[in-house]
Amino acid sequence: MLTRLQFGMYIMFPIAIMYYYGTNLDKRFSVPDFWPKPEQTNRIPFEKEEIHSELERLRQRRLFLREKRLEQQRAMGRGDEGGDGSGS
Repeated sequence: MLTRLQFGMYIMFPIAIMYYYGTNLDKRFSVPDFWPKPEQTNRIPFEKEEIHSELERLRQRRLFLREKRLEQQRAMGRGDEGGDGSGS
């Protein structure tokens, strides 16, 4: 009789635990707004025109940041001497 009770407990205990933690997982363990919305993510351009416009946007941004950096260097009095960064 005792072995049947033990066998029943060995079988039912894991099933009960899996049932308890396995139901309503979305409501119990979810974090609201964890994943970004599709409009908040980066969108990879696939069309040729989109790729060219993205490259132009990145080029403009790079040139703007370069000009801003050079302006800050001039303001600090360290102008661009040589330009290759080797220091010689």
